[in-house]
Amino acid sequence: MLSKLNLSFLALAVALLVSACASEDKNVRDTALQSLSPNNAMTPDSPIATGESDAPVAPVGPTTTMTFDEMTFDFGTVNDGEKVRHAYKFKNTGTEPLVISNATGSCGCTVPQWPQTPIAPGATGEIMVEFDSKNKPGRQTKTVTITANTNPVTTRLTITGEVAGGAAVQ
Repeated sequence: MLSKLNLSFLALAVALLVSACASEDKNVRDTALQSLSPNNAMTPDSPIATGESDAPVAPVGPTTTMTFDEMTFDFGTVNDGEKVRHAYKFKNTGTEPLVISNATGSCGCTVPQWPQTPIAPGATGEIMVEFDSKNKPGRQTKTVTITANTNPVTTRLTITGEVAGGAAVQ
């Protein structure tokens, strides 16, 4: 059994570890924010920096443009329970670094992964989207909303297809 001294030491160690991780995350975030906003238009206390905003908010600063090879992907027909993955490829066609601050699926069955670092002008990247067809019979149309320093702030990608098996959803 742990003594009170050991428990106190353990609690202190955990507190220091959490504090160090939070401090490191804040330093990384601050550095990225400063590189995107040379005039300090965005501060570390901004809603997007603190994660306190509900609305999609792009980083403040210069905007850029992104062009996708395709905006819609049809995965055809899959069996109930299969997972479908597709990479939506894009290019930063603007003159400023592209920063994707968020990407969200229209439901929990559609999960995007996006680049966490800025994409240089002229460079390419991809957003990987995985659709889990489990208990989703019938025709499916799901979206992924991307929030970035573009105008407009959000871009929508679509994944569609048919899920065979089970009763069709009305």
